[in-house]
Amino acid sequence: MSKFDDLFKQYNCNISDESVKQDIDKILAAHYAENDNVAVYKQCLNQIDLTSLNGSDTDTEIIALVEKVNNFNNVYPVLPNVAAICVYPALVPIVKEYLTENVGIASVAAGFPASQTFIEVKVAETAMAVMEGATEIDVVISIGKFLEGNYEEVFEELTEIKSSCRGAHLKVILETGALKSASNIMKASVLAMAAGADFIKTSTGKIPVAATLEATYVMCQAIKAWNEKNKVKVSYKPAGGIVTTEDAVKHYTLVKEILGEEWLNNTMFRFGASRLANNLLSSIEGQEVKYF
Repeated sequence: MSKFDDLFKQYNCNISDESVKQDIDKILAAHYAENDNVAVYKQCLNQIDLTSLNGSDTDTEIIALVEKVNNFNNVYPVLPNVAAICVYPALVPIVKEYLTENVGIASVAAGFPASQTFIEVKVAETAMAVMEGATEIDVVISIGKFLEGNYEEVFEELTEIKSSCRGAHLKVILETGALKSASNIMKASVLAMAAGADFIKTSTGKIPVAATLEATYVMCQAIKAWNEKNKVKVSYKPAGGIVTTEDAVKHYTLVKEILGEEWLNNTMFRFGASRLANNLLSSIEGQEVKYF
């Protein structure tokens, strides 16, 4: 038995897809309505990593995005700002130069989104993004290696990347839509946390299946079990495909019921989104808003 087989045995990684769906239905039926309110919409807004990850992104477009974040509290003085701005590594210096608000600078790195490059490149790109001003780094696990059961190599890559983050937080993306089963999502969550992830994150948003409620349920159960066993609180970030206010409230409800009130802040819980911010603003204001 490998050390990873032993690790997975400690965290009930044989979770079934059917039981996950049943539990989600029960939780939402019992608790969704109590969270479907303006106070929660505001909280969700404050938990957004405002994201632009297009191959066509220009300096001008990113400057405009940063200026909207800078001016947000002038336009909406009673609302909380977003948590961070998330961009590609080459655009980190632009965000760093123009950002005046106290929000994070998140950068994808390490061969995002496929993670199909050399570990030396992954480490170097991570270190360069941090050097240029990123306070948070979002990286994807080597999905192919994970699916082949090569857990040792996935673990070693993540620990090297974590080391190159220095003071920046590491968000490890599992790309749950490619993992196919609740059991694999649980295993990948445990593996990422064992390697030192500060956050575990669902998806890149670059494949058809992104942040599902099933992924949120399983990953939050993994975080809960990890905290109970190791007394370490790991943060959670669903990303990709969370667009509507209803989507956000459903994920929020699962996090609240599984992990508790301690996770309901932007240190412990983020949404990776580009369109969600305007939809939450519209729900808060009671009319269509297209600010971002």
